[in-house]
Amino acid sequence: MTTIKAFIKRHPVLTYFALTFAISWGGILLALGPEGLWDSERFEAQVPLAVLTLIAGPSVAGVLTTVLVDGWAGLRNLWARLLRWRVGGEWYAVALLTAPLVVAATLLTLSFASPVFLPAIVTASDKETLLLSGLMAGLAAGFFEELGWTGLATPQLRQRYGFFATSLILGVVWGAWHFPPAMWGSGDSAGATPLILNVIVAMFAILLPYRVLMVWVYDHTESLLVAMLMHASLDPSIFYVLQPPASGWAFVIYYLAVGAMLWGVVAAVAIAQRRAAFNR
Repeated sequence: MTTIKAFIKRHPVLTYFALTFAISWGGILLALGPEGLWDSERFEAQVPLAVLTLIAGPSVAGVLTTVLVDGWAGLRNLWARLLRWRVGGEWYAVALLTAPLVVAATLLTLSFASPVFLPAIVTASDKETLLLSGLMAGLAAGFFEELGWTGLATPQLRQRYGFFATSLILGVVWGAWHFPPAMWGSGDSAGATPLILNVIVAMFAILLPYRVLMVWVYDHTESLLVAMLMHASLDPSIFYVLQPPASGWAFVIYYLAVGAMLWGVVAAVAIAQRRAAFNR
């Protein structure tokens, strides 16, 4: 037991990643069976159970690893960062508006080429239900996922790595963790394109650059609350309120275009940061 505790304290991020995948993917296997990772029909039949099982991983693993590494002091620190809301209005604007503005601007541009890229909120007959479901899903994902990704992994990684290395490590793992929902959603959206291409695009095209921006915001605010809100604004933007009825190559183009726009934002932030540092 002493050896296990020592390993966890030396490798808190590795422990957190292992627990997150074990709880999320292991829970899905238990709840939906061995086919649950890629069977979209089985997922659709038990959506609440599948989603709750998935998002339990980051939250439970984050809290558990925090206790194992830092005890009650770690939980108090986690709670304090969750309640840190006095960070300046500009950071709330960045957290809440980055995803919807980028996705909306991308779709507006793409819609000139084809109406298949029109946002769901434009074509939906029941806009109120769409908005409400998107908001609820976003808040749930933001709260439960960021208890671990930002609550535990980000600050621990920043103790050892620079900003960009932390962002890339976390972005890749975060994207890979989305394999089950990427498989669930890619069955219908793949169309004539290879399924594996859709899965890879769904896991990494948007999530990787967005995590870079999330780490940047957290570096400047140290607010878990702001990180949760930033995550909460992403899911409704790409999956619910703004997601177009695209499939096949149109789906791939949509995700890659949004990802490219987000990398453009990352580049703009990097340039602004360098200019600010140079002028000091």
